[in-house]
Amino acid sequence: MTAAFTASAGMFFKRAQTLTLWLAAAAPAALLATLFLVLFHLTAARAEEAAACGGHNLVEEMKANDPAGYQKLLAEGAKVPNGKGIFWKIEKPGVPTSYLLGTMHVSDPRVLKMPDGADAARLQANTIVVESDEVLDDKKAMAGMLAKPELTMFTDGTSIETLLSKPDLDLLQAGLMKRGIPLAAVSRMKPWMLMAFVSIPACETARKAQNAAFLDKQLALDAAAQGKAVKGLETFAEQLSTLAAIPIDQHMQSLIETIKLGPKLDDVFETMTDLYLSGDMGLTVPFLKTAAPEGEDEAAGYGDFEELVVRRRNHTMAERAAPILDKGGAFIAVGALHLSGDEGLVELFRKQGFTVTKAD
Repeated sequence: MTAAFTASAGMFFKRAQTLTLWLAAAAPAALLATLFLVLFHLTAARAEEAAACGGHNLVEEMKANDPAGYQKLLAEGAKVPNGKGIFWKIEKPGVPTSYLLGTMHVSDPRVLKMPDGADAARLQANTIVVESDEVLDDKKAMAGMLAKPELTMFTDGTSIETLLSKPDLDLLQAGLMKRGIPLAAVSRMKPWMLMAFVSIPACETARKAQNAAFLDKQLALDAAAQGKAVKGLETFAEQLSTLAAIPIDQHMQSLIETIKLGPKLDDVFETMTDLYLSGDMGLTVPFLKTAAPEGEDEAAGYGDFEELVVRRRNHTMAERAAPILDKGGAFIAVGALHLSGDEGLVELFRKQGFTVTKAD
C-alpha cells in the first residue's frame, strides 16, 4: 500500500468510523430526515436530480491496495461472535419459533428485499417487533419528541454558531445548503438532529422525498395493515436521550467529520450496504478500526459512543423482547449492528435460554 493511500485512508476512516456507529444507533434519523424533507419543502426536481446512487466498496478497495491489511481485517472479523448472518431463528421447547432480522434503516430496494426466508417468516409471525413502534405515525412520533424540547433543541441560548470555529461553521453551512437547508433555520437544533441531515447520501434523501419507507418502518406498516400486533422495544425519546448522554463536543466532532466526508459519504453507505447484503456485519467495526490511523486519541470517545448507543441499548432491547419471545411467533427487526458481539442480541437471547441459529 502506498504512503499516499495510507495517509488519505487514515483520515477518511477516522471520519467514517464515527459516522458508522452513529448510523447504527440513531434509529430516529430516518424518521427525522423524512419529516424534515417535508418541513423544508425539498422539491421533486431536487430529489430527481440527486436520485442516482454512487459509491464503491471500501473493503474491496482495501483488498486491492492493502492485501495484508485486508487479511488482518478478515482475521479480526472472524473473532466477532455471531458476526456472520443477519437472519436468525429463535427457538425454545414448547414455544412457537420466532425470528430475528438485522436491518438497515434505509429504503434501498436491495435492503427492502430481505434475505431468503425472511418474508415467509414475517408473514407467519403473529407479532412484529421493531426498535420503536412510533414509526407507524410520523406526526405522533414527532409530537412526542418535540414534547421534550431539551432532547432536540438548545433551550439555554446556545446555538451551533457558538460551538464551532469559523472554518467549521462555514463548512457546516455549506454542507447544509447543498441539501437545501439554511443554517439559520436549524441553528438551535442539537447536533444529533443536524446529523440526520448530513449523514444520509443524496440517493437516500431522494427516495425519502418520494415517500419511500425504510425497512423497519415498512415492516411495521405492513404488519399493521394486516391486523398484526406491532410492538416496539424503545421509544424515540429514549433513543434521543441516549444520544444526549454523549458529550456535546463528541457530537460536534462527528458532525464536522461527516461533512468533511463529502462525496465519500456514498462510499461509506455502499460499503455498509454490501457488508449487510453479504451478512458480514461482523466486519464493519473491525474494518473501520483496522483502517483508522494509529496513535490518535479517539479511543475514549469511540468507546463511550459504542457503549451508550450499541451495547447498553442491546441489553434494554433484549430485556424487553424476552416476554414477547416467551410467547413465541414473533418477528423481530432491529439494526443489524445490534446482533453480533459478546453483548449482541443473538448472544443475549441465548443467555435467556433460547436456541438461536442462523436462518439464512
